[in-house]
Amino acid sequence: MSVTNVGDIAEQKRQIREQAHANRKDQPEKDELSRQICATFMALPEYKAAKTVMFYVDVRTEVRTRHDLEAALGHGKTIVVPWCNEAGELELFKLESMENLSIGMYKILEPKPELRHLPQHQVEVRTLDLIMVPGVAFTREGARMGHGKGYYDKLLQHARADAPLVALAFECQLFPEIPVQAHDIFMDKIITERAVYPGRGRGPQQGRGQ
Repeated sequence: MSVTNVGDIAEQKRQIREQAHANRKDQPEKDELSRQICATFMALPEYKAAKTVMFYVDVRTEVRTRHDLEAALGHGKTIVVPWCNEAGELELFKLESMENLSIGMYKILEPKPELRHLPQHQVEVRTLDLIMVPGVAFTREGARMGHGKGYYDKLLQHARADAPLVALAFECQLFPEIPVQAHDIFMDKIITERAVYPGRGRGPQQGRGQ
């Protein structure tokens, strides 16, 4: 790939991220739509079958999950949330109560610092049976664009192949096409307020269509 192409892809991603953020910011009825999207997630057969499920905790204008985490805690499953360590990597935390969370840096709701490293709260990514994934922009085929830091890409590389990756998004975050590269990970499903879209998932087809 030439330097020009790398620059073109970076610019395309910047424009899509900017548009997706604007779309999401302007999305009306976020709370109502978020509850609808989360309800669809928790009605999935994959959710019902899973013993250990990772939820993300919403930040800023993402599909809001915090209102449904408490309900999930009552479903008899191990509920896990990610948090970002000082090295810029996601670690996993077993959530036992909403009281395990507090408002941290950047006004983000996250596991309390004094609990993060306790053995009973630490979780290995390979134990996850179902993984909820946030993102900035998606295609209906499951291509995902994050904030560009690669936090989730690094985490998902170590997930079990049979653990479905399910993204939550508002319909306004879907684009006909976004640039993908060989290391990008496709979602198995994308849930919006309108539909559940089947994604390509992980497999040999990834990285094509660049």
